[in-house]
Amino acid sequence: MSDETTSGAKSGGGESTFTVVVAALANLGIAVAKAVAGLISGSSAMLSEAAHSLADTVTELMLLTALKRSEKPADEGHPLGYGPERYIWAMLASVATFVGGAVFSIYDGVHTLAAGEELGNPLVSYIVLGVAFLLEGYSLRTGVRQVRGEAARLRAPVGHYFRHTPDTAVKAVVMEDSAALAGLLLAAGGLLGGQLTGSGVWDGIASVLIGLLLVYVAWVLGRSNAQLLIGRPVPESMRAGIREELLSVPHIVDVLELTTLIQGPTEFLIAAKVDFRDASTADQIEWACEEAEEQLRERYPSVRRVYLDPTPGLRQRRRAGGAGTGSV
Repeated sequence: MSDETTSGAKSGGGESTFTVVVAALANLGIAVAKAVAGLISGSSAMLSEAAHSLADTVTELMLLTALKRSEKPADEGHPLGYGPERYIWAMLASVATFVGGAVFSIYDGVHTLAAGEELGNPLVSYIVLGVAFLLEGYSLRTGVRQVRGEAARLRAPVGHYFRHTPDTAVKAVVMEDSAALAGLLLAAGGLLGGQLTGSGVWDGIASVLIGLLLVYVAWVLGRSNAQLLIGRPVPESMRAGIREELLSVPHIVDVLELTTLIQGPTEFLIAAKVDFRDASTADQIEWACEEAEEQLRERYPSVRRVYLDPTPGLRQRRRAGGAGTGSV
């Protein structure tokens, strides 16, 4: 991942919130319409799609909670802030996608294949699928527009930015809306297959495929959030840039140890053990620490916390050890 992909990521909370709200409202209306159409037509694929949209609605509500709670400022009980909390809620959202959508869809599809189903009038289902396609397409367009805008601003390829962005809320919306559009096509295919053959097998197969699609989405989102919860460092190229900035500061001669941590889409922590010139005074070391932090924040706006630990280098430790041995 390029350092630009994350270093300047100021995917404004307002823009991400708008994207999630649009997706939530669209999915809520679609879920109700699909459920009604599924009951009228007797289509298991439509009922699976209703469960899919309902799961997406719950997911977006959790993402909204994540966005709001992660914006809380640091306090005495949480000195590093609440940034990582968004990944907890986003992880729960991926579980909701799996349980609420995938499990139901696969179960309903298998049940239809085993027991069969009576096909009703599919006209209402086709109308609902058409309207849902337009609404899901608009929601997806909103998410893709934000992704493209961020990628363009950071001068990173869109696909590269999307795969590695720490803004998992927008990533979830784009993936779920893409899966929703694919699910609508599968549901339409199941209805059409049932019309042409008079068999509910096609509907059951469509339902199972929708469930498997949701399993994939839940797995990708769950893995992304798990990596960030465990503690993902900034990209290697950015770590190299951080070392470069530190070594450019007068009085700093070496970076002995560097630890970085992504705490949120625009919250990065840097901690480093640095070796200063032996002749540097306490005032010069203090100035160098302040200068290093200022340079890092200027180059990487997402850096929120910088902790530098003055540590003797190997040569200095050897010299101290030798002096101690000679004085015994």
